[in-house]
Amino acid sequence: MAISPELLEILRCPKCKSTVELKADQSGLKCTNPECALVYPIRDEIPVMLVEEAKTEK
Repeated sequence: MAISPELLEILRCPKCKSTVELKADQSGLKCTNPECALVYPIRDEIPVMLVEEAKTEK
C-alpha cells in the first residue's frame, strides 16, 4: 500500500517546512526545497518524519 495523496498533501519537512514528494522507488519522502533536500525513510509503510533519521540527497 502506497502513501495516500491526501497524506502527502499535509506532510511537510520538519526542518524547513517545505512540501515533500514520494521518491520514485517509494523508499522515502524527499523535501522539495533544493537547499534542504532531506529524504525521510518509509518503514513498514509509515513515513519517519524525524530530522535525525533523514539523509541528505542532492
